[in-house]
Amino acid sequence: MSVVDSESQSDRKECVVEAAATGVAYGAGLTCASALLLACFHPYDLAMPYWSRLSGLRTDTCGAASFLVVAVTLVVSEYLRLRRNGGRRRRTSGIRYRGSWTYFARAVAEVTALLATGLVVYLSVNAVTHPATLTMSATHFTRWPTEGTLRVIALLLCVLSVGWLRFMTARLSGEGRG
Repeated sequence: MSVVDSESQSDRKECVVEAAATGVAYGAGLTCASALLLACFHPYDLAMPYWSRLSGLRTDTCGAASFLVVAVTLVVSEYLRLRRNGGRRRRTSGIRYRGSWTYFARAVAEVTALLATGLVVYLSVNAVTHPATLTMSATHFTRWPTEGTLRVIALLLCVLSVGWLRFMTARLSGEGRG
């Protein structure tokens, strides 16, 4: 087997991992979204099983686990996509990132912005449908943070991650100027 064949096979494996991670993230995202919708409109049903065949898996636990799965698999998928494309969103952008850590940091920032935005939206809708929950703990796992505090934390994460993404994009696109 030649070096070119070996690289091609390695690239193919990474594409398979990227695609699988994206698919798992999508499915976990739908699972999480369904649990969040239930929390907004029928919060007393959260202790019910997510699926009757898994009677020990509460809907809120399934939603929280799905949120973590989305976070991990989206970071993996985005990291591999950025590395494969040399950090460019579009071929015309001309922005190139250097090093795996930069790809990883960008992937984490993008996923943080996306998921934190989702949390802000969910907790804001939740505040409208039943505002009393803002002072209650956000999960059944721990007493802290409350839903109100988690909404502020998620908002701060949005600000930081989107700001960092803009800074990196501006910095990297300006490197070619002399």
